[in-house]
Amino acid sequence: MSQVIIDKIKSLSDQYFEEVRGIRHHLHMNPELSYVEQETGKYICKQLDSWGIEYQYPVADNGIVAILHGSEAGPVRALRADIDALPIQEENDVPYKSQNPGIMHACGHDVHTSSALGAVKILNELKNEWKGTIKVLFQPAEEKLPGGASIMIREGALKNPEPTYIVGQHVHPPLAAGKIGLRPETYMASADEVYLMIHGRGGHAALPQDVVDPILVASNILVQLQQVISRKSLPNVPNVLSFGKINSDGGATNVIPERVFIEGTFRTMDEKWRMEAHEHIRRIATKVAESMEATCEVDIRVGYPCLYNDIEATSRVKQLAIDYLGLENVIDLPIRMTAEDFAYYSQEMPACFYRLGTGNVEKGITSPVHTPTFDIDEEALKVGMGFMAYSVIGE
Repeated sequence: MSQVIIDKIKSLSDQYFEEVRGIRHHLHMNPELSYVEQETGKYICKQLDSWGIEYQYPVADNGIVAILHGSEAGPVRALRADIDALPIQEENDVPYKSQNPGIMHACGHDVHTSSALGAVKILNELKNEWKGTIKVLFQPAEEKLPGGASIMIREGALKNPEPTYIVGQHVHPPLAAGKIGLRPETYMASADEVYLMIHGRGGHAALPQDVVDPILVASNILVQLQQVISRKSLPNVPNVLSFGKINSDGGATNVIPERVFIEGTFRTMDEKWRMEAHEHIRRIATKVAESMEATCEVDIRVGYPCLYNDIEATSRVKQLAIDYLGLENVIDLPIRMTAEDFAYYSQEMPACFYRLGTGNVEKGITSPVHTPTFDIDEEALKVGMGFMAYSVIGE
């Protein structure tokens, strides 16, 4: 029976390919940033209306929960696709280039959404072939705290009925189109934003005895904070503490500023250690500043938790991927220190977050996500929509 369903899904994926590619092009040309995806949400609703699909809208302002029913009562399962874009100016010279200056689907959410819509159409076409209920979450605001997933959960997207597990898909340029990658257990890191404001006493750079130099204080704090990773953490716990921005409220070659601002990220794979590390960061930053007659305000904004792929659910999805694509096209992935708000779902119920290969070296499609030249081999859409559908009805 499984092979019969696989063949039908693959046939429908081929049949719907041009339509789904057109959906992807529309989304790519009309990207919207986190929390303002009004037109994207309306467009998704329009597609669902045209196919006669039941849905709830709005959820979390611009999100949608599509609901499909099989031939009879059975398990409840869920799929998730994110719909927001990034503040990046696209540099690709393609017919479907972004028409919104400074905004681009550089993380592949247009691929996730079009794949999920294709999966909806396939599942609806085959509704007499499977049992139960499938919820498809079109989620806003993955790219910006507090994360649309947390809001979707708070507004009941996982209730009435409650899925037994949820599956998410993400583009992966290093993996060739036609392949899928997975990893069980903790797969992606938590991600917290670290903001430091160092207060000194400014003045003339030629009179250092009269100032408390916040730039010097900041440099000492940055060096000392590295012991959070090298001396405070257990050696077997992956961690990243990186600072990507430092600035002052003035200053010149001969002027010491009053304040320095630093922004960074802390990431780890252990939730208990995560909160302990926050306290180390606060203590070290404030004590170093005090030792140099300055002060430091520490603001740690708690972001997405660790993403945990349930062992049983991921094992099931992996076997379905092998059945659908063949063993040679299913790859075991290493951990990633990047973060995803799908992690919130994984904290609520069994979850599996897998990677969809979208690269093609021969075609020169290799740019990573979050870059102005990111694009995909669109043949990946066939696997994207087809395997999304099979991951929730395959046996």
